[in-house]
Amino acid sequence: MKKLLLSILLLGTLSATAQQYKPFKVNASVGYAKPLSPGVDGGFLLAVEPKYGVTDNLDLGLRLESAWVARGVQVNGNTTTGDVGAFSSVLVTGNYLFGQNNVRPFLGAGLGLFVVGAAGTVVITDGQNNNQNVEFVNDTKFGGMIRGGVKVGHFVAAVEYNAAPTTDNRLGTTTVTSENSYLGIKVGFDIGGGRR
Repeated sequence: MKKLLLSILLLGTLSATAQQYKPFKVNASVGYAKPLSPGVDGGFLLAVEPKYGVTDNLDLGLRLESAWVARGVQVNGNTTTGDVGAFSSVLVTGNYLFGQNNVRPFLGAGLGLFVVGAAGTVVITDGQNNNQNVEFVNDTKFGGMIRGGVKVGHFVAAVEYNAAPTTDNRLGTTTVTSENSYLGIKVGFDIGGGRR
């Protein structure tokens, strides 16, 4: 009987500890997206990420993001910039927050789908100075993301590496590639969540 009573008290204590925070929150962020192709300028990104706090230190979420950047197209070691297009992604994410204070660093990762926007028609010059058109169309790729950042109260700042596989097109015997990975630097805030 004493063991049963002790078990009930211990379960009640753990349950009370687990309820000291509000588990559901939504993060809204804006930032800068930099394609990893050399010689390609960065662009703008927007993200929304509903998250559920499994514990006070572990959040699981669903990141919905769009980054508007130019695509870098490479052929024979040379880079040409395509049109600006949206890189949209839907990723299942997990974040681990360190500590219990108001300032909390975190690390996270995600897996899911990247929809790579078209680069339009890119003009490629081959070795004989002949111009040829290569058309990149929308493409869906399975990829991942890793992130690190800091949360101060409800304010969140993070750096994310978004790894989406390259897109390859053929131009005769030459392979024309477009690097789809990009770096995201973002700031935002959590709506909801926090301590009770």
